[in-house]
Amino acid sequence: RVNTPAKLTLGAFAVGPLRPPLRWLQPRRCSARADGEAPAGPRRRTAGSLSAQVGSGPSFQDFVRRVSVKKPAVGKEDLSENPNYLPEDLQEGNSRKVYFETYGCQMNVNDTEIAWSILQKKGYERTAQLSEADVVLLVTCSIREKAEQTIWNRLKQLTAMKNKRMKTPSPMKIGVLGCMAERLKTELLEREKLVDVLAGPDAYRDLPRLLAVAEGGQQASNVLLSLEETYADVMPVQLAPQGHSAFVSIMRGCDNMCSYCIVPFTRGRERSRPIGSILEEVRILSDQGVKEVTLLGQNVNSYRDTSEEQFCSSDPTRLSRGFQTVYKPKQGGLRFSDLLERASRVNPHMRIRFTSPHPKDFPDEVLELIAERENICKQIHLPAQSGSSQVLKAMRRGYTREAYLDLVRNIKEMIPGVSLSSDFISGFCGETEDDHQQTLSLIRQVGYNVGFLFAYSMRKRPHFWKVA
Repeated sequence: RVNTPAKLTLGAFAVGPLRPPLRWLQPRRCSARADGEAPAGPRRRTAGSLSAQVGSGPSFQDFVRRVSVKKPAVGKEDLSENPNYLPEDLQEGNSRKVYFETYGCQMNVNDTEIAWSILQKKGYERTAQLSEADVVLLVTCSIREKAEQTIWNRLKQLTAMKNKRMKTPSPMKIGVLGCMAERLKTELLEREKLVDVLAGPDAYRDLPRLLAVAEGGQQASNVLLSLEETYADVMPVQLAPQGHSAFVSIMRGCDNMCSYCIVPFTRGRERSRPIGSILEEVRILSDQGVKEVTLLGQNVNSYRDTSEEQFCSSDPTRLSRGFQTVYKPKQGGLRFSDLLERASRVNPHMRIRFTSPHPKDFPDEVLELIAERENICKQIHLPAQSGSSQVLKAMRRGYTREAYLDLVRNIKEMIPGVSLSSDFISGFCGETEDDHQQTLSLIRQVGYNVGFLFAYSMRKRPHFWKVA
Protein backbone atom coordinates (compact mmCIF):
# COMPACT_ATOMS: atom_id res chain seq x y z
CA ARG A 1 0.00 0.00 0.00
CA VAL A 2 1.19 3.48 -0.80
CA ASN A 3 0.20 6.19 1.65
CA THR A 4 0.01 9.88 0.89
CA PRO A 5 2.45 12.23 2.61
CA ALA A 6 -0.46 13.78 4.48
CA LYS A 7 -1.25 10.44 6.10
CA LEU A 8 2.17 9.66 7.52
CA THR A 9 2.16 9.34 11.29
CA LEU A 10 4.89 9.01 13.86
CA GLY A 11 4.61 5.27 13.56
CA ALA A 12 5.82 5.47 9.97
CA PHE A 13 9.23 6.84 10.94
CA ALA A 14 12.18 5.05 12.51
CA VAL A 15 12.97 6.86 15.73
CA GLY A 16 16.49 6.42 17.08
CA PRO A 17 17.40 5.93 20.75
CA LEU A 18 16.92 9.01 22.87
CA ARG A 19 20.10 10.74 24.03
CA PRO A 20 20.42 11.54 27.71
CA PRO A 21 20.14 15.23 28.55
CA LEU A 22 23.36 17.22 28.91
CA ARG A 23 24.37 18.06 32.47
CA TRP A 24 27.37 19.51 34.26
CA LEU A 25 29.97 16.87 34.90
CA GLN A 26 31.64 16.86 38.29
CA PRO A 27 35.38 16.05 38.28
CA ARG A 28 36.14 12.55 39.43
CA ARG A 29 39.25 10.51 39.94
CA CYS A 30 39.54 7.31 37.94
CA SER A 31 42.42 5.91 40.00
CA ALA A 32 41.96 3.71 43.03
CA ARG A 33 44.76 5.60 44.86
CA ALA A 34 43.97 7.81 47.79
CA ASP A 35 43.41 11.53 47.28
CA GLY A 36 46.63 13.46 46.96
CA GLU A 37 48.70 10.50 45.73
CA ALA A 38 50.18 11.17 42.29
CA PRO A 39 50.23 8.43 39.62
CA ALA A 40 53.61 7.00 38.71
CA GLY A 41 55.38 6.55 35.39
CA PRO A 42 55.04 8.37 32.04
CA ARG A 43 51.40 9.38 32.72
CA ARG A 44 52.60 11.99 35.20
CA ARG A 45 52.29 15.55 33.86
CA THR A 46 52.93 18.95 35.35
CA ALA A 47 50.40 21.77 35.17
CA GLY A 48 52.86 23.81 33.12
CA SER A 49 53.35 21.18 30.40
CA LEU A 50 49.60 20.61 30.08
CA SER A 51 48.98 24.36 29.77
CA ALA A 52 51.66 24.63 27.09
CA GLN A 53 50.15 21.74 25.12
CA VAL A 54 46.64 23.24 25.21
CA GLY A 55 48.00 26.66 24.22
CA SER A 56 49.65 25.24 21.10
CA GLY A 57 46.43 23.56 19.94
CA PRO A 58 43.65 25.01 17.71
CA SER A 59 41.74 27.99 19.00
CA PHE A 60 37.96 28.52 19.11
CA GLN A 61 38.16 30.60 15.94
CA ASP A 62 39.74 27.62 14.16
CA PHE A 63 36.67 25.53 14.97
CA VAL A 64 34.32 28.30 13.85
CA ARG A 65 36.13 28.67 10.53
CA ARG A 66 35.91 24.93 9.86
CA VAL A 67 32.14 24.60 10.40
CA SER A 68 31.14 27.86 8.71
CA VAL A 69 30.42 26.47 5.25
CA LYS A 70 28.50 28.81 3.01
CA LYS A 71 25.45 27.12 1.51
CA PRO A 72 24.10 28.21 -1.87
CA ALA A 73 21.04 30.44 -1.64
CA VAL A 74 17.76 28.82 -2.60
CA GLY A 75 15.50 30.91 -4.79
CA LYS A 76 11.72 30.88 -4.55
CA GLU A 77 11.57 29.05 -7.84
CA ASP A 78 13.35 26.07 -6.24
CA LEU A 79 10.79 25.70 -3.46
CA SER A 80 7.67 23.61 -3.96
CA GLU A 81 4.59 24.77 -2.12
CA ASN A 82 3.21 21.22 -2.14
CA PRO A 83 6.22 18.91 -2.35
CA ASN A 84 5.37 15.61 -4.00
CA TYR A 85 7.62 12.70 -4.68
CA LEU A 86 5.87 12.08 -8.02
CA PRO A 87 6.58 14.63 -10.77
CA GLU A 88 3.53 16.40 -12.14
CA ASP A 89 3.98 14.95 -15.62
CA LEU A 90 3.58 11.42 -14.27
CA GLN A 91 0.20 12.38 -12.83
CA GLU A 92 -1.20 13.40 -16.20
CA GLY A 93 -3.98 11.28 -17.64
CA ASN A 94 -2.63 11.37 -21.22
CA SER A 95 -6.12 10.69 -22.63
CA ARG A 96 -6.59 7.48 -20.65
CA LYS A 97 -10.29 6.59 -20.51
CA VAL A 98 -12.18 6.50 -17.21
CA TYR A 99 -15.41 4.61 -16.63
CA PHE A 100 -17.54 5.47 -13.55
CA GLU A 101 -20.15 3.33 -11.82
CA THR A 102 -22.11 5.12 -9.08
CA TYR A 103 -24.02 3.39 -6.30
CA GLY A 104 -26.08 4.73 -3.40
CA CYS A 105 -27.32 8.21 -2.52
CA GLN A 106 -27.37 11.58 -4.28
CA MET A 107 -24.16 12.53 -2.46
CA ASN A 108 -22.41 9.77 -4.39
CA VAL A 109 -23.77 11.19 -7.63
CA ASN A 110 -22.29 14.55 -6.66
CA ASP A 111 -19.01 12.87 -5.62
CA THR A 112 -18.79 11.30 -9.08
CA GLU A 113 -19.11 14.74 -10.65
CA ILE A 114 -16.36 16.08 -8.37
CA ALA A 115 -14.00 13.16 -9.07
CA TRP A 116 -14.54 13.56 -12.81
CA SER A 117 -13.89 17.31 -12.60
CA ILE A 118 -10.51 16.62 -10.95
CA LEU A 119 -9.48 13.92 -13.43
CA GLN A 120 -10.67 15.87 -16.46
CA LYS A 121 -8.29 18.72 -15.60
CA LYS A 122 -5.45 16.20 -15.57
CA GLY A 123 -6.11 15.07 -19.13
CA TYR A 124 -8.26 11.97 -18.59
CA GLU A 125 -11.14 11.21 -20.93
CA ARG A 126 -14.60 9.89 -19.99
CA THR A 127 -16.09 6.80 -21.59
CA ALA A 128 -19.54 5.25 -21.30
CA GLN A 129 -18.24 1.89 -22.61
CA LEU A 130 -16.69 -0.43 -20.05
CA SER A 131 -14.80 -2.30 -22.76
CA GLU A 132 -12.88 0.89 -23.65
CA ALA A 133 -11.93 1.80 -20.07
CA ASP A 134 -8.34 2.05 -18.89
CA VAL A 135 -9.57 2.93 -15.40
CA VAL A 136 -12.80 1.74 -13.74
CA LEU A 137 -13.89 3.68 -10.66
CA LEU A 138 -16.74 2.49 -8.44
CA VAL A 139 -18.29 5.20 -6.24
CA THR A 140 -19.64 3.07 -3.42
CA CYS A 141 -22.22 3.02 -0.62
CA SER A 142 -21.77 1.34 2.76
CA ILE A 143 -25.02 2.23 4.52
CA ARG A 144 -26.44 -1.31 4.23
CA GLU A 145 -24.94 -4.76 3.86
CA LYS A 146 -26.77 -5.42 0.59
CA ALA A 147 -25.14 -2.37 -0.99
CA GLU A 148 -21.69 -3.65 -0.03
CA GLN A 149 -22.40 -7.16 -1.31
CA THR A 150 -23.37 -5.67 -4.67
CA ILE A 151 -19.93 -4.02 -4.87
CA TRP A 152 -18.08 -7.22 -3.88
CA ASN A 153 -19.83 -9.13 -6.67
CA ARG A 154 -19.09 -6.37 -9.16
CA LEU A 155 -15.40 -6.29 -8.19
CA LYS A 156 -15.07 -10.01 -8.91
CA GLN A 157 -16.59 -9.47 -12.37
CA LEU A 158 -14.26 -6.58 -13.08
CA THR A 159 -11.23 -8.51 -11.85
CA ALA A 160 -11.99 -11.27 -14.34
CA MET A 161 -12.05 -8.65 -17.12
CA LYS A 162 -8.83 -7.13 -15.79
CA ASN A 163 -7.01 -10.49 -15.81
CA LYS A 164 -7.83 -10.98 -19.48
CA ARG A 165 -6.17 -7.64 -20.28
CA MET A 166 -3.04 -8.13 -18.18
CA LYS A 167 -0.76 -8.71 -21.19
CA THR A 168 -2.28 -5.99 -23.37
CA PRO A 169 -0.58 -2.59 -23.87
CA SER A 170 -3.23 -0.96 -21.65
CA PRO A 171 -4.03 -3.13 -18.60
CA MET A 172 -7.15 -2.11 -16.70
CA LYS A 173 -6.94 -0.47 -13.25
CA ILE A 174 -9.79 -0.77 -10.75
CA GLY A 175 -10.53 1.79 -8.06
CA VAL A 176 -13.04 1.90 -5.20
CA LEU A 177 -14.15 5.36 -4.04
CA GLY A 178 -16.41 6.62 -1.28
CA CYS A 179 -17.89 5.11 1.87
CA MET A 180 -16.99 1.46 1.28
CA ALA A 181 -13.38 2.44 0.65
CA GLU A 182 -13.39 4.21 4.01
CA ARG A 183 -15.02 1.37 5.94
CA LEU A 184 -13.35 -1.71 4.40
CA LYS A 185 -9.92 -0.42 3.43
CA THR A 186 -8.00 -3.38 4.89
CA GLU A 187 -10.22 -6.05 3.35
CA LEU A 188 -10.21 -4.37 -0.06
CA LEU A 189 -6.45 -3.88 -0.24
CA GLU A 190 -4.95 -6.77 1.69
CA ARG A 191 -7.36 -9.68 2.00
CA GLU A 192 -9.16 -9.63 -1.32
CA LYS A 193 -6.58 -7.74 -3.43
CA LEU A 194 -9.25 -6.84 -5.96
CA VAL A 195 -8.46 -3.14 -6.32
CA ASP A 196 -5.54 -0.99 -7.42
CA VAL A 197 -6.74 2.34 -6.02
CA LEU A 198 -8.66 3.19 -2.86
CA ALA A 199 -9.90 6.74 -2.19
CA GLY A 200 -12.13 7.81 0.69
CA PRO A 201 -14.80 10.53 0.37
CA ASP A 202 -12.29 13.30 1.20
CA ALA A 203 -9.42 12.05 -1.00
CA TYR A 204 -10.63 12.67 -4.56
CA ARG A 205 -8.11 15.47 -5.07
CA ASP A 206 -5.43 12.79 -4.70
CA LEU A 207 -6.82 10.57 -7.46
CA PRO A 208 -4.27 11.62 -10.14
CA ARG A 209 -1.38 10.68 -7.85
CA LEU A 210 -3.03 7.44 -6.73
CA LEU A 211 -3.62 6.39 -10.34
CA ALA A 212 -0.02 7.24 -11.24
CA VAL A 213 1.21 5.00 -8.42
CA ALA A 214 -1.11 2.21 -9.61
CA GLU A 215 0.34 2.54 -13.11
CA GLY A 216 3.68 1.61 -11.57
CA GLY A 217 2.26 -1.69 -10.39
CA GLN A 218 1.53 -0.84 -6.76
CA GLN A 219 -1.69 -0.51 -4.80
CA ALA A 220 -2.40 3.07 -3.75
CA SER A 221 -4.64 4.27 -0.94
CA ASN A 222 -5.77 7.50 0.68
CA VAL A 223 -8.67 7.29 3.14
CA LEU A 224 -7.82 10.28 5.29
CA LEU A 225 -10.93 12.12 6.51
CA SER A 226 -10.85 15.90 6.75
CA LEU A 227 -12.14 18.31 9.39
CA GLU A 228 -12.69 20.97 6.72
CA GLU A 229 -14.76 21.13 3.55
CA THR A 230 -12.55 19.41 0.99
CA TYR A 231 -14.05 20.44 -2.37
CA ALA A 232 -15.27 24.00 -1.82
CA ASP A 233 -13.38 25.28 -4.86
CA VAL A 234 -14.08 22.31 -7.16
CA MET A 235 -16.81 22.96 -9.70
CA PRO A 236 -18.43 19.57 -10.39
CA VAL A 237 -18.91 18.50 -13.99
CA GLN A 238 -22.62 17.83 -14.34
CA LEU A 239 -23.12 14.36 -15.77
CA ALA A 240 -26.09 15.57 -17.83
CA PRO A 241 -24.99 19.01 -19.08
CA GLN A 242 -28.28 19.55 -20.90
CA GLY A 243 -30.37 18.49 -17.91
CA HIS A 244 -32.82 20.71 -16.08
CA SER A 245 -31.85 19.68 -12.53
CA ALA A 246 -28.57 19.51 -10.62
CA PHE A 247 -27.17 18.65 -7.19
CA VAL A 248 -25.09 21.12 -5.16
CA SER A 249 -23.21 19.82 -2.13
CA ILE A 250 -23.29 22.30 0.77
CA MET A 251 -21.95 20.25 3.71
CA ARG A 252 -20.42 16.87 4.51
CA GLY A 253 -20.39 14.51 7.44
CA CYS A 254 -22.66 14.16 10.46
CA ASP A 255 -22.34 14.72 14.22
CA ASN A 256 -25.66 13.19 15.29
CA MET A 257 -24.26 9.73 16.08
CA CYS A 258 -27.50 7.77 15.75
CA SER A 259 -26.71 4.32 17.09
CA TYR A 260 -27.57 2.50 13.85
CA CYS A 261 -25.71 4.79 11.43
CA ILE A 262 -22.24 4.41 9.94
CA VAL A 263 -22.16 7.81 8.23
CA PRO A 264 -20.01 9.60 10.88
CA PHE A 265 -17.36 6.90 10.40
CA THR A 266 -17.36 6.87 6.60
CA ARG A 267 -18.03 10.58 5.97
CA GLY A 268 -16.51 12.13 9.09
CA ARG A 269 -17.48 15.15 11.16
CA GLU A 270 -19.80 17.90 9.96
CA ARG A 271 -18.15 20.68 7.98
CA SER A 272 -19.90 23.21 5.81
CA ARG A 273 -18.88 24.76 2.52
CA PRO A 274 -18.44 28.57 2.44
CA ILE A 275 -21.68 30.22 1.38
CA GLY A 276 -20.00 32.28 -1.36
CA SER A 277 -18.80 29.20 -3.27
CA ILE A 278 -22.26 27.60 -3.04
CA LEU A 279 -24.02 30.69 -4.43
CA GLU A 280 -21.46 30.96 -7.23
CA GLU A 281 -22.13 27.36 -8.26
CA VAL A 282 -25.90 28.00 -8.18
CA ARG A 283 -25.38 31.09 -10.42
CA ILE A 284 -23.33 29.08 -12.92
CA LEU A 285 -26.00 26.37 -13.05
CA SER A 286 -28.68 29.02 -13.54
CA ASP A 287 -26.72 30.51 -16.46
CA GLN A 288 -26.48 27.01 -17.97
CA GLY A 289 -30.28 26.73 -17.98
CA VAL A 290 -30.74 24.49 -14.94
CA LYS A 291 -34.29 24.90 -13.61
CA GLU A 292 -34.02 23.04 -10.29
CA VAL A 293 -31.19 22.74 -7.76
CA THR A 294 -31.10 20.28 -4.86
CA LEU A 295 -28.88 21.27 -1.93
CA LEU A 296 -27.13 18.18 -0.60
CA GLY A 297 -25.68 17.11 2.74
CA GLN A 298 -25.66 14.16 5.12
CA ASN A 299 -27.45 16.49 7.56
CA VAL A 300 -28.21 19.30 5.16
CA ASN A 301 -30.21 21.62 7.43
CA SER A 302 -27.49 21.69 10.10
CA TYR A 303 -25.44 23.81 7.66
CA ARG A 304 -23.27 26.37 9.49
CA ASP A 305 -20.67 28.49 7.70
CA THR A 306 -18.03 29.92 10.04
CA SER A 307 -15.43 30.57 7.34
CA GLU A 308 -15.58 34.35 7.84
CA GLU A 309 -14.75 35.96 11.16
CA GLN A 310 -17.65 38.41 11.08
CA PHE A 311 -20.09 35.50 11.03
CA CYS A 312 -18.83 34.03 14.30
CA SER A 313 -21.33 35.41 16.81
CA SER A 314 -22.13 33.95 20.21
CA ASP A 315 -25.67 32.87 19.25
CA PRO A 316 -26.17 29.11 19.60
CA THR A 317 -27.92 27.10 16.90
CA ARG A 318 -31.67 26.71 17.38
CA LEU A 319 -33.41 23.33 17.20
CA SER A 320 -36.97 22.23 16.61
CA ARG A 321 -39.01 22.41 19.81
CA GLY A 322 -38.71 19.25 21.91
CA PHE A 323 -35.53 18.00 20.16
CA GLN A 324 -32.02 17.59 21.56
CA THR A 325 -28.54 16.53 20.40
CA VAL A 326 -25.66 14.44 21.74
CA TYR A 327 -23.29 17.36 21.16
CA LYS A 328 -23.03 20.80 22.72
CA PRO A 329 -24.85 23.74 21.08
CA LYS A 330 -22.78 25.19 18.24
CA GLN A 331 -22.01 28.89 18.29
CA GLY A 332 -22.17 31.44 15.49
CA GLY A 333 -21.93 31.19 11.74
CA LEU A 334 -24.38 31.55 8.88
CA ARG A 335 -27.16 28.99 9.23
CA PHE A 336 -29.26 26.98 6.82
CA SER A 337 -31.96 29.67 6.77
CA ASP A 338 -29.34 32.23 5.63
CA LEU A 339 -28.17 29.97 2.81
CA LEU A 340 -31.70 29.05 1.74
CA GLU A 341 -32.73 32.72 1.64
CA ARG A 342 -29.74 33.75 -0.50
CA ALA A 343 -29.92 30.75 -2.82
CA SER A 344 -33.59 31.42 -3.53
CA ARG A 345 -32.72 34.97 -4.67
CA VAL A 346 -30.11 33.89 -7.26
CA ASN A 347 -32.88 33.18 -9.75
CA PRO A 348 -36.50 33.54 -8.55
CA HIS A 349 -37.57 31.15 -11.35
CA MET A 350 -35.17 28.36 -10.29
CA ARG A 351 -36.69 25.83 -7.89
CA ILE A 352 -34.75 25.02 -4.72
CA ARG A 353 -34.92 21.66 -2.92
CA PHE A 354 -32.75 20.11 -0.19
CA THR A 355 -31.97 16.65 1.19
CA SER A 356 -31.37 14.92 3.50
CA PRO A 357 -32.39 16.86 6.62
CA HIS A 358 -32.76 15.89 10.27
CA PRO A 359 -36.05 16.77 12.03
CA LYS A 360 -34.17 18.53 14.85
CA ASP A 361 -32.98 21.32 12.52
CA PHE A 362 -36.31 22.88 11.55
CA PRO A 363 -36.62 26.04 13.66
CA ASP A 364 -39.48 28.37 12.74
CA GLU A 365 -37.31 30.71 10.63
CA VAL A 366 -36.59 27.88 8.18
CA LEU A 367 -40.28 26.96 7.90
CA GLU A 368 -41.30 30.60 7.50
CA LEU A 369 -38.82 31.02 4.64
CA ILE A 370 -40.08 27.92 2.84
CA ALA A 371 -43.65 29.21 3.15
CA GLU A 372 -42.68 32.71 1.96
CA ARG A 373 -40.52 31.97 -1.11
CA GLU A 374 -42.39 30.66 -4.11
CA ASN A 375 -39.35 28.99 -5.64
CA ILE A 376 -38.50 26.93 -2.53
CA CYS A 377 -40.38 23.67 -3.05
CA LYS A 378 -43.09 22.94 -0.52
CA GLN A 379 -41.78 19.45 0.04
CA ILE A 380 -39.96 18.37 3.20
CA HIS A 381 -38.21 15.09 3.88
CA LEU A 382 -38.70 14.34 7.58
CA PRO A 383 -36.97 11.05 8.54
CA ALA A 384 -38.77 9.50 11.51
CA GLN A 385 -37.07 6.04 11.50
CA SER A 386 -39.58 4.72 14.08
CA GLY A 387 -42.93 5.58 15.64
CA SER A 388 -41.96 4.19 19.05
CA SER A 389 -40.39 6.51 21.65
CA GLN A 390 -38.62 3.49 23.17
CA VAL A 391 -36.99 2.55 19.87
CA LEU A 392 -36.18 6.21 19.09
CA LYS A 393 -34.32 6.40 22.41
CA ALA A 394 -32.35 3.25 21.57
CA MET A 395 -31.56 4.77 18.17
CA ARG A 396 -30.35 7.97 19.92
CA ARG A 397 -32.49 10.12 17.64
CA GLY A 398 -32.93 12.92 20.19
CA TYR A 399 -36.74 13.10 20.15
CA THR A 400 -39.90 11.24 21.14
CA ARG A 401 -42.92 10.26 19.08
CA GLU A 402 -44.83 13.17 20.62
CA ALA A 403 -42.12 15.74 19.75
CA TYR A 404 -42.04 14.46 16.16
CA LEU A 405 -45.83 14.76 15.81
CA ASP A 406 -45.73 18.28 17.25
CA LEU A 407 -43.19 19.22 14.57
CA VAL A 408 -45.42 17.71 11.86
CA ARG A 409 -48.39 19.78 13.08
CA ASN A 410 -46.24 22.92 13.14
CA ILE A 411 -45.02 22.31 9.58
CA LYS A 412 -48.52 21.73 8.24
CA GLU A 413 -49.80 24.89 9.93
CA MET A 414 -46.96 27.08 8.63
CA ILE A 415 -46.79 25.57 5.12
CA PRO A 416 -50.31 24.75 3.90
CA GLY A 417 -50.38 21.95 1.34
CA VAL A 418 -46.85 20.78 2.21
CA SER A 419 -45.75 17.38 0.90
CA LEU A 420 -43.99 15.16 3.47
CA SER A 421 -41.75 12.13 2.95
CA SER A 422 -39.90 10.01 5.50
CA ASP A 423 -37.49 7.14 6.21
CA PHE A 424 -38.30 4.15 8.42
CA ILE A 425 -36.22 1.25 9.75
CA SER A 426 -37.92 -2.04 10.61
CA GLY A 427 -36.41 -4.68 12.88
CA PHE A 428 -34.06 -2.50 14.93
CA CYS A 429 -32.36 -4.14 17.92
CA GLY A 430 -34.91 -4.87 20.66
CA GLU A 431 -37.92 -3.76 18.61
CA THR A 432 -41.15 -5.53 19.59
CA GLU A 433 -44.36 -6.12 17.71
CA ASP A 434 -45.94 -3.27 19.68
CA ASP A 435 -43.09 -0.94 18.61
CA HIS A 436 -43.67 -1.95 15.00
CA GLN A 437 -47.40 -1.27 15.27
CA GLN A 438 -46.62 2.20 16.66
CA THR A 439 -44.57 2.91 13.55
CA LEU A 440 -47.46 1.85 11.32
CA SER A 441 -49.86 4.09 13.28
CA LEU A 442 -47.45 7.05 12.89
CA ILE A 443 -47.40 6.52 9.12
CA ARG A 444 -51.20 6.51 9.01
CA GLN A 445 -51.48 9.53 11.32
CA VAL A 446 -49.03 11.76 9.43
CA GLY A 447 -50.20 10.76 5.95
CA TYR A 448 -46.87 10.90 4.10
CA ASN A 449 -46.78 11.37 0.34
CA VAL A 450 -43.69 9.17 -0.01
CA GLY A 451 -42.00 6.68 2.34
CA PHE A 452 -38.64 4.90 2.16
CA LEU A 453 -38.77 1.68 4.18
CA PHE A 454 -35.71 -0.43 5.08
CA ALA A 455 -34.93 -3.55 7.08
CA TYR A 456 -32.29 -2.88 9.74
CA SER A 457 -28.76 -3.78 8.63
CA MET A 458 -26.08 -4.39 11.25
CA ARG A 459 -22.86 -2.42 10.76
CA LYS A 460 -19.49 -3.19 12.35
CA ARG A 461 -18.29 -0.09 14.20
CA PRO A 462 -17.93 1.34 17.74
CA HIS A 463 -21.29 2.15 19.33
CA PHE A 464 -20.22 5.39 21.01
CA TRP A 465 -18.17 8.28 19.72
CA LYS A 466 -17.75 11.40 21.83
CA VAL A 467 -18.76 14.56 19.98
CA ALA A 468 -17.54 17.78 21.61
